[in-house]
Amino acid sequence: MLAKKNRTDWCAIILLSLAVFIAGCTPPGLRALLKGKKLLERGDYAGAVEEFKTATTLLPANAQAWNYLGVACQQTGQPTNAIAAYQHALALDRDLVEAHYNLGSLWLEQNKPVDARAEFTAYTLRRGNDPEGWLKLGAAGLRSGELAAAEKSFATAYYLNTNNAAALNGLGLVQARRGHARDAVQFFTAATRYHPDFAPAFLNLATVAQQDLHDNKLALQNYRAYLALTPRPANWDAVNEIVKNLEQPMTVTAATPVTQNAPPAITPSSTLNETKPQPAARPVTTAKPTILSPRATTSSPRPVPSAPPEVVKVEPSPIIITKPGQKVESTVPVTNSIPSSTPSELKYVGTGVTPLPPSRGPAVVPAVSAPPKIVQPVAPVFPRYLYQSPRKPAAGDRVAASGAFTKAQIFEQASRWADAMQAYHQAATFDPQWFEAQYNYGVLAYRLHEFSAALSAYEMALAIQPYSVNARINFALTLKAAGYASDAVNELKKVAASSPGEVRAQLALGNLYAQQLREPAKARACYLKVLELDPRNAQANDIRFWLSANPP
Repeated sequence: MLAKKNRTDWCAIILLSLAVFIAGCTPPGLRALLKGKKLLERGDYAGAVEEFKTATTLLPANAQAWNYLGVACQQTGQPTNAIAAYQHALALDRDLVEAHYNLGSLWLEQNKPVDARAEFTAYTLRRGNDPEGWLKLGAAGLRSGELAAAEKSFATAYYLNTNNAAALNGLGLVQARRGHARDAVQFFTAATRYHPDFAPAFLNLATVAQQDLHDNKLALQNYRAYLALTPRPANWDAVNEIVKNLEQPMTVTAATPVTQNAPPAITPSSTLNETKPQPAARPVTTAKPTILSPRATTSSPRPVPSAPPEVVKVEPSPIIITKPGQKVESTVPVTNSIPSSTPSELKYVGTGVTPLPPSRGPAVVPAVSAPPKIVQPVAPVFPRYLYQSPRKPAAGDRVAASGAFTKAQIFEQASRWADAMQAYHQAATFDPQWFEAQYNYGVLAYRLHEFSAALSAYEMALAIQPYSVNARINFALTLKAAGYASDAVNELKKVAASSPGEVRAQLALGNLYAQQLREPAKARACYLKVLELDPRNAQANDIRFWLSANPP
């Protein structure tokens, strides 16, 4: 739990330090503050406490010194002293947002969500573009039972950062608390697709599937995914016992009593942010993404509540939920609201490429209340993809490749996706120039979240057939799923330039501009082009809704 340094105040400290250094001496109060910061960065929290006590004694009106004292006390297990230090800092400077954040996080640790909400509300009023503040405010609302407020906070965090599994997990918890299990499952599923290593969503999904939907197959699938995560979760043994019980159902002689209308038990687990070696703007606190507590399996049905849970009517946020177009025989799912890891189902006619069996499609996230109006965040910066740019490979052993290709088709029919992916990879290895083998390998790798392998496969496929529209669109969608939004845009622009009438490329471009890149003007141009090319597009009504909600 290191404190995030207030850049303005800390820059002032540095400048003052430099000035006094030039003058030939350093005042003891400033010297203690500087030394305390270094000790805090090194993890010597007890030493930092002593230095910050000296600093606050010599610099009693310095709010930042008191904030740092609070962080050091919090790290050494002195919550009472930490609370007093944070409150003293805020008495000196009510606009010290770091102290609001730190105090709110400490109130959450002390299980005082109402007090935490007050501090996080003050923080978000001043730092409205920080998703972390809204996540904390949502967690406080969830713990205090303010579900509508929690939903709005999590929705705002998602609005500010659509690649935010924690926000989706929070929205799922809200729906679970309301008794809307199927809606909760959709949110948790979307979170796992965003971040396949986000443990809370897997465990929450498994818990709701087992306890509320009584879908043991889905529960087992996600319990196993949770157990397979590295590093091993702290409650691995307990969850493993549940898996064993589900795999070998026990005879239940009496139904386990369930309190009607009671929300699922909540326990904290898995840190939201990793501890950084140096202070950032606020401490990385022990507040964690909430995880529903799994219970022992039972064969008895869940009692029907005496009264239906209150349904909170919410207006849909101005987001297009896009679906695959049906204009041509080959379709590519292009999602907007929640990026999906469902692979593109491109179907070739007469080329020998085996289409994948239809999947359940991308998760459709239930509508959530529109976030409050806040200052538009700064345009995000995305990592860039390092292109391999392979040359067209030489032909190989097509006979051996055909055997592996046939195996892949058989594995597909049995829904053995991992085996099918490996078989396609083997076929592509035997004959690197076989486009269909490279292409299908990419499709299966995408389905299994092996984005690096999928990107390599599509690059090789494009080296063989540079003008394949389907391969380039799939390549762009994989870049998007892997977080390379800017490169995805570049690939879709190539499709739009070579095939001006390709609606899928314009729709995918519009989605990227509207959400990941947050460039509504460019998104508007793409969506208008979609309506021009295909006025009866399946997404036409959603596009018009977005256009009306985002005027030029």
